[in-house]
Amino acid sequence: MAYDYAPFPYTAPPGLSAPEPRHQVVIVGAGPIGLAMAVDLATRGIKSVVLDDNNVVSVGSRAICWAKRTLEIFDRLGVGERMLEKGVTWKVGRNFFGKDEVYNFDLLPEPGHKYPAFINLQQYYVEQYLIERVQEFPDLIDLRFLNKVTDHADHGTHVSLKIETPDGPYSLEADWYIACDGAASPTRNRLNLPFEGQTFDEHFLIVDVEMEQSPFGDHDTPERWFWFAPPFHPGQSALLHKQPDNIYRIDLQLGPDTDPKTEATEEKVTPRLKAMLGDKPFRLDWMSVYKFRCAKLDRFVHNRVLFVGDSAHVVSPFGARGGNGGIQDLDNLGWKLAAVLNGDAPATLIETYNEERTHGSAENILHSSRATNFMTPKSPIEALFRDEVLNLATTHPFARRLINSGRLSRPCSLAGMSLQTPGTAPVQPGEALIDAPIKGPNGDTWLIAEAQGQFTLLGFGDVKLPTIPGIASIGINSRAGYPCFEDVEGHATRRYGRNHIYLIRPDGHICAVFDRPDAAAITAAYTQARGIQ
Repeated sequence: MAYDYAPFPYTAPPGLSAPEPRHQVVIVGAGPIGLAMAVDLATRGIKSVVLDDNNVVSVGSRAICWAKRTLEIFDRLGVGERMLEKGVTWKVGRNFFGKDEVYNFDLLPEPGHKYPAFINLQQYYVEQYLIERVQEFPDLIDLRFLNKVTDHADHGTHVSLKIETPDGPYSLEADWYIACDGAASPTRNRLNLPFEGQTFDEHFLIVDVEMEQSPFGDHDTPERWFWFAPPFHPGQSALLHKQPDNIYRIDLQLGPDTDPKTEATEEKVTPRLKAMLGDKPFRLDWMSVYKFRCAKLDRFVHNRVLFVGDSAHVVSPFGARGGNGGIQDLDNLGWKLAAVLNGDAPATLIETYNEERTHGSAENILHSSRATNFMTPKSPIEALFRDEVLNLATTHPFARRLINSGRLSRPCSLAGMSLQTPGTAPVQPGEALIDAPIKGPNGDTWLIAEAQGQFTLLGFGDVKLPTIPGIASIGINSRAGYPCFEDVEGHATRRYGRNHIYLIRPDGHICAVFDRPDAAAITAAYTQARGIQ
C-alpha cells in the first residue's frame, strides 16, 4: 500500500490501578471527528480524554473530499495549511452522458480566498495530522488507544463508562460524553435510539488505484469526472478523481443484486478498471463494496451524551457531505460546551447544538438523497426524466441545473434560529463568514483567520466599535485602538459592504448585524448568542 499504517503505542491507563478523578469531557472515537473535537476543546482550555478501540489510522482512503469551509475550520485547529500542502486541489467538475461531456462547472470562480473550493486528501493523512496536533496538547488531551468502551450510564450530572484494555477493564466518569464512534455507533445502539432514513439498494465499488499516467484526457489538471451510463460501464454510473501520491479514487455503480464478496476481488475489479482506463498501467491500493443510507437521529443531545458526526447522521458519499458535515458539527459544539464548562453560558446552550445541527444534517440528507435518486432511477419514468435532462443539457443551459451527481458540500445557514438576531446586511445573520485577503500591522493575512474562534465585532469603514467585555473587535479600512486591517484588494468590502458591523460567533457564523455602533443592541445580541435568557 502507498501509506505506512504504523500502529500507535498503547499505554496502560491510570484507571487500571486507582480510581481516576472525574473528567470534564470524554470523547469516544479517534477518527477525524473525535480528534478534531479534542483539539477544538483544547484550544479553548478544556481537557478531554479520547478513547479508541483501535491503534492505527483508518485503512483505505475513505473520506477524501474536504470542502472550503471545512478547511477554514481545520485552519483554526492548526492543520489546515498542512492539509492544503499535501492535498490535491480541484474546482472543476465535468458530467458525461455516455462518452459525451454534457456540462462542466467551476466551484470557486472568484479570487480572494485562502482555501480552494475542495481538496482531495485521504482520511488516513487527516487522522495522522490530527493525532500529531493532539500530541501538542499533552496537558489537555489524553489520547488512549486500545481502550474499548463496553458500557456507559448517564447519571444526569455525569456519565460513567466501562472500558476494556489489553491489561483488563477499568471505569471512569466524565461531565460530558461525546459519541464520535461512527456510523455503527455502539453508543447509539446501547441507547436503542431510532436511526431512521432512506436505505439505497444499489451497491457501489470503491477503488483506490495508483497510476503514474493521468487519466484526465489530454491534461493533468485534477478534476472531478462523473459519468452517467459510460461506454466502459454500460447502464451504470462512474466517478473519478485524484488524490495525493498518484492515487485515483474510482467509484463504480454495480446495481442492487451484486454479491459484495465476489465483486471486491482483484479478479473482478481488474477487468472493470481496464475497461475504464485502457492500457494505462495501474496498481490496486484498496477496494471495498458498499451500500449506503441517508439517516439521522431525531435528537443529537441526550442529556449528557452528545452525538457528533456519523454517529448522529449518515449520507451517501455523493456530494462530500459526510465528513464535512461532521466537522461542522464539532465546530458548532466546541465553543458552546467550552462556554458551559467555563461558566460563561447556561447548560441549556447545548440544546442549540441539537437545534442547529439537526437542521444542517437534514439539509445534507435532502441533497444527498436527491443526488442518489437522480443517479439511480427507481422506475422507468424516473430513468426517462434523467436521460432527457442529460440529453437536453448539452445545448440547453436550464437543464444543466437539474443534473445531480452530488450537490457539493456548503455550510448551511442558521438564519432564524434561536441564537441569531434578525437583521439585514450583505452577509445575513446565520450565514458563515466569507473569506477575503486583508493587510494588518504584521503583513498579509485573511479575514476568517482573524475573526473566527471567539466572539468578534467586525466593523467596515468609518465606524467606532464599542468596547464590550467578552467580545474582540476588528476594523476594516478603519483606524482605532483595536486591531485594524486594510482591504487592499477590495474583496472584503465587496462582500460585506461599507459601514456595517457584524457580530461573529466563535464558529464563524454571523449572529447579528448593525448599521451603527449601538452598545446596548450589540450586548443584547451577544447575550442572546450565548443562550442567556
